[in-house]
Order: sequence, then structure tokens, then C-alpha cells
Amino acid sequence: MTDPTPFASIDDVLGTAEGWLSEGRKVALATVVKTWGSSPRPVGSRLVIDGDGAMVGSVSGGCIEGAVIKEAFEIMQSGDPRLMEFGVSDEQAWDVGLACGGNVQVWVERMEA
Repeated sequence: MTDPTPFASIDDVLGTAEGWLSEGRKVALATVVKTWGSSPRPVGSRLVIDGDGAMVGSVSGGCIEGAVIKEAFEIMQSGDPRLMEFGVSDEQAWDVGLACGGNVQVWVERMEA
């Protein structure tokens, strides 16, 4: 199993995905496609997940990551990609002690060899 690398380069993430596909593994790729306000990772950040739960990269590092991984398992089975959206309004952020809110959109898709 590949060790998780939270801030792997895009080359590392895509190279890992390519290697896993060549081994016959099921693979899903998550990519941050849009952000607004406070966002844990910039547009273009990627996370690759295999069918056994190995992963490389990061799209958030927090609760978002768990939801994306769960969705990735479903997408590996169905093949149907999905745009996921997560956000916190400025008002909600202030209520929990954050300076501002934010929004992130993550595209999750099954990869094919």
C-alpha cells in the first residue's frame, strides 16, 4: 500500500494513479475545481484513492476529505462522476470563531486504464 502523502505534487498523484491502474486496481480521482473565500486547498489540488482505501494527495485535509473518499468508493463502482460542493457562510464562520466563510467544489471521477 502506498503511504498517504497529504501535499503530494500533481505528478505524484497522477503517477500513483497510473501505477495503480496498471496493477488492475479500481481508482478514483478527486480534483478541487473551484473555491471561494477561505479554502483549505487551492484549485487543482488532487486526491487519488484506490479500491482498498490507499490514497495520495489531498483536497482538504478535514471533514471534506472523508466525504470525498466515501463518494469515491461509490463512483469506482458506478462509474458516474459527481461534482461535490462544500461551504460555510461568513455568518456561520463567525459563529464558530473563524474570520470568514468559504466554498469548495470537488469533481470526483473513476479513472480507467
